[in-house]
Amino acid sequence: MKKIKKKDSLNLSSYKTTLLIVIIFCSFGIVGTESITMAPIVICAIIGMISLSTFNYDESSKSDKFILSLPITKKEIVLSKYILAISSIIIGGLLGIILTILIANILNIIRPSDLISIDYQNLFISTLGGMFGIVLIQSIQIPSIYKWGAEKGRIQMFIIIFAIILLIIVLSLLATKFNISINTEQIEQFLNKYGILILILSMIIMYSISYNISTKIYLKKDY
Repeated sequence: MKKIKKKDSLNLSSYKTTLLIVIIFCSFGIVGTESITMAPIVICAIIGMISLSTFNYDESSKSDKFILSLPITKKEIVLSKYILAISSIIIGGLLGIILTILIANILNIIRPSDLISIDYQNLFISTLGGMFGIVLIQSIQIPSIYKWGAEKGRIQMFIIIFAIILLIIVLSLLATKFNISINTEQIEQFLNKYGILILILSMIIMYSISYNISTKIYLKKDY
């Protein structure tokens, strides 16, 4: 499995310039808008999506046949992809937070008359929320790629996400039509108390379900 991780890391090394541009772009974004909570979300999203590009390399080079000739199981191959996906989310979130804090403090030194106040709790929660969104996309996209391939898998993913959004809209319209009242104050209190725990548990559950689905799909494939 270490060699597979090394292969994916080498494939992703071609994106170093892209990541550098993203970091510079986010830096200018913070300077221009002072929207310090957006940088971690953007960086996390970019790195999370780039990690999935390894599927394109594998498909174009037909490396699965070679990898399966090695002393490694199909479950380990799938697991290596999820380890890469999880690592990309964590690295993206941490890099985004560090970058935001660093740039905000540099700006505060350069222009002490216009200080940027950093709400660390809000920064952490917004980053966690961004990570949740990317995990949701990854959890849908990886099984889709294993089922339909890299290109068709992305199309299927967008269809599924569109269906989820459509379902949410329909449910909200039905709630409005039938005057279903929602106590937003209680929901807010509940989220303030358990929101972080719920987000982390939800991400773990999504990855677990996605991994099991991907494993079942991959085990049935013949190469």
